[in-house]
Amino acid sequence: MTLPRHIPGQTLHARRGAVRHRFRYSVDYVLIDPEDDAPLPLLFSRNRINLASVHDRDHGGIRGQGRGAAWLREALRDRGLPAARITRIGLLTQPAFLGRVFNPVSFWLVWERAALIAVVAEVNNTFGDRHSYLCAHPGFLPIGPTERMRAQKVFHVSPFQDIAGGYSFRFDVSQERVSIHIDHDNGREGLYATLTGPSRPLTNRGLLAAALRRPTGTLRVLLLIYWQALKLKAKGARYRTRPTPPEEELS
Repeated sequence: MTLPRHIPGQTLHARRGAVRHRFRYSVDYVLIDPEDDAPLPLLFSRNRINLASVHDRDHGGIRGQGRGAAWLREALRDRGLPAARITRIGLLTQPAFLGRVFNPVSFWLVWERAALIAVVAEVNNTFGDRHSYLCAHPGFLPIGPTERMRAQKVFHVSPFQDIAGGYSFRFDVSQERVSIHIDHDNGREGLYATLTGPSRPLTNRGLLAAALRRPTGTLRVLLLIYWQALKLKAKGARYRTRPTPPEEELS
């Protein structure tokens, strides 16, 4: 796969259970190699402010004190994946626009040659907390595009959902398209979320078009989260107070 890429996509959230709710909105993600120093488009930077940028401090480990790909490599090594098997690392994330960023979820993608062998879903909530979920087969065998990777939910994301049940992830990432499906099921309620969109080369023209479409960048995402929370409250959804986040950074 040729990186970096731009994914002008859509995200869908659909809540099941007694209080049903559904929304869809457009998002812009980038897929970059955080260890590659190759030239980037003029309007995109790593570790410095630009029209669009990605900063190592925003990813990998403690929120706001991230260590980028170094954190990921250490975490995977501790879980039995030798560095020699890692051919390439990709970070799929919403970039900061003019320095402003909020990412509900980013994805670390790990390839062994052409095979995807691990994904780490890096989840942030609006309370300033972060937790990451490792999606991998035993022995880090290749992950197929139709296979479901499961993880136990341990992290408070929405105040209208219990910390119960588990996630089912599905990843289909190619040169042409990104399709990620996440299904949370706790037996009574649940949530289905997707991120889908075409994968294109990252260009100045594409970044400028994204900025013109959504000039507030990921600040818009944060405002939409609060707006949907108000709608859920109006529908009668029960609010849960924020519990203490898990001590482990990765599960």
